[in-house]
Amino acid sequence: MSLKYSHAIVARISDGLRNKEEFDLETAKEQHKQFCSLLREIGLDVIELPPDDELPYSVFVETSVVICNGVALIAKSEDPMRQKEANSIAITLKKELDIPVEVIENPNAQLHGGDVLFTGREFFVGISNFTNEDGARAVATTFPEYPVTPIKVGGTKPLKYYVSMAGPDVLSVSNSTVCQEIVKRMEREASFKYLKITLPEEHAANMLYINGTLVYRSPEEILESYKIIKEKIDIPSRNINISEFSQFSTGLTSACVLLRRWKSIRNI
Repeated sequence: MSLKYSHAIVARISDGLRNKEEFDLETAKEQHKQFCSLLREIGLDVIELPPDDELPYSVFVETSVVICNGVALIAKSEDPMRQKEANSIAITLKKELDIPVEVIENPNAQLHGGDVLFTGREFFVGISNFTNEDGARAVATTFPEYPVTPIKVGGTKPLKYYVSMAGPDVLSVSNSTVCQEIVKRMEREASFKYLKITLPEEHAANMLYINGTLVYRSPEEILESYKIIKEKIDIPSRNINISEFSQFSTGLTSACVLLRRWKSIRNI
């Protein structure tokens, strides 16, 4: 099943995102600007939220929310800063963008947007350092029209670092041990069958499939995987260098929230 999106929500990089010596803030800002331009070139309306120096990681909007069928489920974290990010985007979605918002009432739940993979047919929710079973149940409650399957994630990153969509019913994965264990669990529990492309570099597995175009990292970042992608994938594709701002994140999916909307959205 092919997903169709009309909008992408992004947040500009704050000057506060600089806690690594080897991190180049200006390069990260330029890469993020190019990323936003690429989303527009693909045909999305891009809603750019302003940078927030008090919440430097808020550029990674995927963390804070899961949006499907016009409804936004706000993430829940034990980390006070991440929860502030989620609460902030909830206010923006509700007041500025007129998107219905659901919050998780269960005090024990944890949910990270990067752990929620929507295939167009069903949800897989990673049970990880950031998301628990109660968080997965919140996804099932909010989107009852789809199967929701919890998947144990053995690594230190959210699910979508290891597995993402590379096309309609195609999973992008790597040959790392952690990823292959996740994939086996997914194949065992899935309600539908999927093809998969397996890449040698773990961080290459995180990509974006947007309205018929596949977006993945540049050959400078994923040289071996880049060759495989070019050889095996025959749909329109674009690559982009996110080497700087990806140091703090899951990858491409972390920097945007994709959604389909029928009503007009005003820029803020």
